[in-house]
Amino acid sequence: MATRWFGAPVQRNEDPRLLRGQGVYVDDIDLPEMLHAAVLRSPYAHARIARIDTQAASSLPGVHLVLTAADLGDVLEPSPLLIPHQALTQPRTQLPLALHEVRYVGEAIAFIVADSRYLAEDALELIDIEYEPLPVVHSLTIASAPDAPLVHEGVQGNIAAHLVQSVGKPDEVLANAPHVIRETFQIERGAAMPMECRGIVARWDQYEQMLTCWISTQAPIPIRNGLSAIFHLPEHKVRVIAPDVGGGFGAKIMLFYPEEILAPFATMRLGRPVKWIEDRRENFISTNQERGQRHEVEYAFDEQGLLLAVRDIFLHDTGAYIPYGIIVPVITACSLPGPYRLKHYASDCRVVYTNKVPVSPYRGAGRPQAVFVMERIMDRIALELQLDRLEVRARNFIRPDEFPWDVGLVYQDGGPTRYDSGNYQAALDKLKLALDYGSFATRQAQARLQGRYLGIGIAYYVEGTSIGPYEGARVRVEPDGRVLVATGVTSQGQSHQTVFAQIVADQLGIEPQAVLVTAGDTQAFNWGVGTFASRAGTVAGSAVHLAAVKVREKVKALAAELFEASAADIELAKGKVFVRGAPQRSLTLGQMAIKANPLRYTYGESARTLAAMNLAAARPGPALPPERGAPGLEADGFYSPAHGSFASGVHGAIIEVDLPTGMVSFIKYVAVHDCGRLINPLVVEGQVHGGVAQGIGGAFYERLVFDETAQLLSSTFMDYLLPTAVEIPHITVEHIETPSPLNPLGMKGVGEAGTIPVAALFASALDDALSPWQIRIREMPLHPCRLHEILQAAREQPDS
Repeated sequence: MATRWFGAPVQRNEDPRLLRGQGVYVDDIDLPEMLHAAVLRSPYAHARIARIDTQAASSLPGVHLVLTAADLGDVLEPSPLLIPHQALTQPRTQLPLALHEVRYVGEAIAFIVADSRYLAEDALELIDIEYEPLPVVHSLTIASAPDAPLVHEGVQGNIAAHLVQSVGKPDEVLANAPHVIRETFQIERGAAMPMECRGIVARWDQYEQMLTCWISTQAPIPIRNGLSAIFHLPEHKVRVIAPDVGGGFGAKIMLFYPEEILAPFATMRLGRPVKWIEDRRENFISTNQERGQRHEVEYAFDEQGLLLAVRDIFLHDTGAYIPYGIIVPVITACSLPGPYRLKHYASDCRVVYTNKVPVSPYRGAGRPQAVFVMERIMDRIALELQLDRLEVRARNFIRPDEFPWDVGLVYQDGGPTRYDSGNYQAALDKLKLALDYGSFATRQAQARLQGRYLGIGIAYYVEGTSIGPYEGARVRVEPDGRVLVATGVTSQGQSHQTVFAQIVADQLGIEPQAVLVTAGDTQAFNWGVGTFASRAGTVAGSAVHLAAVKVREKVKALAAELFEASAADIELAKGKVFVRGAPQRSLTLGQMAIKANPLRYTYGESARTLAAMNLAAARPGPALPPERGAPGLEADGFYSPAHGSFASGVHGAIIEVDLPTGMVSFIKYVAVHDCGRLINPLVVEGQVHGGVAQGIGGAFYERLVFDETAQLLSSTFMDYLLPTAVEIPHITVEHIETPSPLNPLGMKGVGEAGTIPVAALFASALDDALSPWQIRIREMPLHPCRLHEILQAAREQPDS
């Protein structure tokens, strides 16, 4: 059967509902007798809780419950360490409510439930609490100092983990190489800033002994599993639903945020639904962040520009706790080699605690830092040898005939960092053509004569995607001919209702609009992991494909009986099932579903239809022949990848720098991406566009600034600037398709791709634009004021 829908630019099934305002988000859920919660958060980055008195708050009319750590009983346990690692020697995770000590501004101390959010907020003001401030660790420099204050008593040096990986003989190569350069690169913190902040509605049904939670989350099934364990409930008595989610970007993977335990605890205590919705200030100071790293890099190269060896010693800021383990620095260490034939590489990472919001993956998840370092290295090699930047990259590429390429490192999933496929030079060639790279030098020179400073930037990346452990899906044909698909992954804009429908439509010969996809409801599908790490389309999509194939085979086997033909001769097309060459004698897919369940629809339209077509409505023998298996046209599919697959891409941009103000504008932006076989080009391009916009924000506008007491100074959108449509340029997206051999459809992930190279590209373009002053960018993110400072300092040098 020829593919019709896979690879087609199908319009999104989700859009009509969402554009008409018919989406359902957590805050849209309004249950009878629902109460509202608010959280008391620490104003100190580090302090002891000397005394806490909640009597006045509890006495306020309309307040139903005031919780502190002392009220939680056996629920007062640290949140789970989600991903253990042998290098993580001193893990510390967070209590639902702080007991004796707070370790970052925003840490939860008390939880109040009242008739309204207004009353709950008023009651927070009545809690009498006394703090004893403690020394604060506000930066990587302080955290790693020999006499640093300790974030956690007993964790010497504030070191949570020490991870060392090595390939080849980097020390020997570095000692004997013709060119060796040492540099320091700094990447500061940013945050996901989804349009919808976090939220939960929890409801306890006393009669069913059933806990139902609507949560803005990327991982409903793991949360279901955790709540079942915490509250000693059978898993089938806990239902977690992720309704429409207004952005996740990694920050909503967490298991658990305190509120996701406290709201269920409160509803079970009170017997009434409880809603908590995070406001934007809370999102700034209590939702996990990422990016903070400092890299001390030493690298060697030869006269031809071939990279010989790299040694990277870096610090990673994990914040006050480490619930997600060391996934982010592991990804950084494994991603740094990029698309290059680097055979001698040493990575030494210390993960340190600071008195800041905890860290978990944020779109890109350690890769932007790695790409920033490696692409800065490539640009520097080109500068030192006076070679073209693209030529240096081309000389170092892994060639298509060298795949699979084993980098030699252990990836975040515990498997090898083994690139499954790619064609890096082909993507670079497309970029050169789309950017009109060859003519840029002339254009740049002409602009400088006019007092305008243009620069061109390039950045390449390899993105690990499609990690396990597994995902599953169920496909079922309904009697009306529609097909239901259920899977455990959630959607925060990835178009699952469209791309999964395309996969199923190909197998069952129907339109994608006839496929209804349910995702993120633990009652609809019981098994799965979640949407993160650019894995849903490939891992869950492969499971959907496998389930749909099983259903197709069931349809063909049943049709072979009914039509007295060979199953190999049965075709499915346009919603009908028939023998090849005889489409006039057909049954609809819905009629096949009716016939596949002999215990239903014994009489009625199905029997009349079958009789009219001279097809037996009933036959002697068992109602469910052994060869047919379970009744109905339904099947489950599960897919577990052997290891991650590796997408790749290269971005290029032309920028203009306004010297008096330090403002930067994008003139042209091109992204060439390889995610294997594309399910839907429109969806892929939308993912890349969104990622680039987020990357531009993280490179030039968004920065979390902390003072020496670890108070967040940029805690509003007046200070933490998000780029708007005015700042985002038109983005041209080109595609390369090198199918992955690791899954049945040859796919790779795309969710984080657009973000990953932007900081490196931005630095590359700034270097080029400001080359008259020999400026070299070694930090991200920048902002106009900081860029102006760098420029002024360079212009004041005697030789400028």
